[in-house]
Amino acid sequence: MNIIAFLKKWTLPSGLVIGAAVYLLFSRIAPLQPIGNVVGPFLVKLLPVVIFVMLYITFCKIQLGDLRPRAWHFILQAIRIALSGILVFAILHTTDPMAKLVLEGTFVCVICPTAAAAPVITERLGGSIASLTIYTILANVVTSVIIPLFFPMVEKSADITFLTAFVMILRRITFVLIVPLCLALLTRKFLPKVAARIKETKNLAFYLWGFNLSIIMGLTIRNILSTQVYGTILALLLLLPLVISLLLFSIGKAVGYHYGDSISAGQALGQKNTVVGIWLTIAFLNPIASIAPCAYVVWQNLINAWQLWYKQKYGTLKW
Repeated sequence: MNIIAFLKKWTLPSGLVIGAAVYLLFSRIAPLQPIGNVVGPFLVKLLPVVIFVMLYITFCKIQLGDLRPRAWHFILQAIRIALSGILVFAILHTTDPMAKLVLEGTFVCVICPTAAAAPVITERLGGSIASLTIYTILANVVTSVIIPLFFPMVEKSADITFLTAFVMILRRITFVLIVPLCLALLTRKFLPKVAARIKETKNLAFYLWGFNLSIIMGLTIRNILSTQVYGTILALLLLLPLVISLLLFSIGKAVGYHYGDSISAGQALGQKNTVVGIWLTIAFLNPIASIAPCAYVVWQNLINAWQLWYKQKYGTLKW
């Protein structure tokens, strides 16, 4: 198997490894650090642009009539809010600062909205792009409402208003989610031949996500290495997100199964916008807790990689 074939087969794990290796190479080797200092920020700014392009490609496959809310959308939102509330209750009744830190990290993993790139993975797994797109928009709107309610309970110093949270999240999703969706629908209507050509690029959006994932992994490694925490607490912050990830994917799939949409529902609840989670944690909560959403990046993409491998090998998903 040549390297191109290998990268195509194992795109997500390769993105994780390449992102970590490139970051360490250009941040730890002195002669390469000046290059890293210039290219690194550029790649971070490139993230939303690449997401825009890959979602535009994916959304060109959507029929306007498919964009409607479904019952499981609201059930999963209720579950996410309930789980977040339980964790807030646990945080408020914890006196051990280390336990509180771990709970904060877990809380951020749960409250994070669905990743804008989730429709790309959902398409590869055979789920509904349209259904997940509507859910992702709904999840981000709900997040903008519950963050100002929950964050001040978790950290008394978390000064974030409803308007601040709403504008912040709206600004993020407008460019990377709503604009490419509208542009894709307009392309389908007025330039059907262009839309047809775009739909022929079956795997391009997925490979773009693999590229983006390598950038996100570099950010993840930077955040983990810059945080001063060790031992059991570090282990919990790194490993608990695996448990949370498996739990959220499983709950989503269980709910979606009853509506004939287990793949989309699993991705909806399990695939998180951890970049937003990391930023929110550093800005408003205990920055050390950001290790948890950093670890979640790795675990959710390993789960996705396993699902993709299983689907490719057996033609269907049993989980």
